[in-house]
Amino acid sequence: MKRIRLGMVGGGEGSFIGGVHRIAARLDDQFELVAGAFSSSPENAKRSGEALFIAPERSYASWQEMAEREATRPDGIEAVAIVTPNFLHVPVARAFLEKKIHVICDKPLGITLAEGEELAFVLNESGCHFILTHNYSALPMIREARARIANSEIGEIRNVEVEYLQGWLNDRLELTDNKQASWRGKAQFAGAGAIGDIGTHAWQLAAFVTGMEPESIRGKLLTRIKGRELDDEVYAEMRYASGARGRLWASQVAPGYENDLRLRIVGSRGSMSFRQQQPEILEIHPLHGNSYVVTRNGVNNHDSVRHQCRTPAGHPEGYLEGFAQIYREAAVKIRGGNAPLLPGIVEGLSGMRFIETLRASSDQGGVWIEW
Repeated sequence: MKRIRLGMVGGGEGSFIGGVHRIAARLDDQFELVAGAFSSSPENAKRSGEALFIAPERSYASWQEMAEREATRPDGIEAVAIVTPNFLHVPVARAFLEKKIHVICDKPLGITLAEGEELAFVLNESGCHFILTHNYSALPMIREARARIANSEIGEIRNVEVEYLQGWLNDRLELTDNKQASWRGKAQFAGAGAIGDIGTHAWQLAAFVTGMEPESIRGKLLTRIKGRELDDEVYAEMRYASGARGRLWASQVAPGYENDLRLRIVGSRGSMSFRQQQPEILEIHPLHGNSYVVTRNGVNNHDSVRHQCRTPAGHPEGYLEGFAQIYREAAVKIRGGNAPLLPGIVEGLSGMRFIETLRASSDQGGVWIEW
């Protein structure tokens, strides 16, 4: 068995997320980066390819050329990682799927639900795999929470609360040379603001852990900073068929917060809470008895969760390992194995539907809209 030959679109000089994906792909030694179209700037693309030790003939000036040429090589890439601004996710994914190349794509799925649905058709016809890198759902303690809820440890779910708070866009960084902020501030490149960038993470996490999607939602997209083109804060309420209720709050204009993603699940016999900035622990609050914490790779972990831990208990794992787990399971799936917890096109479409449904509710004054 050889390493899977990997290409990358985007992620060149000055990119944050491209480096994250490259580290994640290498961590378990299942992938080898052999080709790329690392930037829309030919000069940046060339420098990036050289810095990453890519053979000159496989460092491409465009992703279109890369898809065409790699598909005809006997040693062409087997999978491509897409780490571009959102507006390119679907066009790039489509081009490689049509060439029978598997896709690993950063979230969200794209710009609109309609283009996502078109991609789902292409994916089905291709026979390939599409993996969406919702990395937080691959953290061990999140999967521990999911397993315990599936085993009815906290009883019937009554409340689901999830929030993701950042403060980095409290200033108008999109007007500066900040590469991460500049494209996120424009609808033509990002499609949506905070709701797409971090709101979809919160949405997917709540659905993943509980195994539930609501029957109706309502909410409001806000633009707190005057003159900004896109939303920078979002509130949502969810009603579930079981009678459970949910709330979601995502903000990129919460001063003092960094990447504070939190999840609380309240059940009839207990509750659970998780904070991404403390990824080694899951808090359990039973109806009777003392509250306690479950630690990553501890004695009480679910077997399935313990098997994904890379270091002994007490040696922290977190953000990068979450991405690495996505890549590890992507390798399993590409090789024909089973990876049932791996997010893909279904989760991508759900995220796009969340954006569009909540936007419609907001435009209508916060009315309830059926899911």
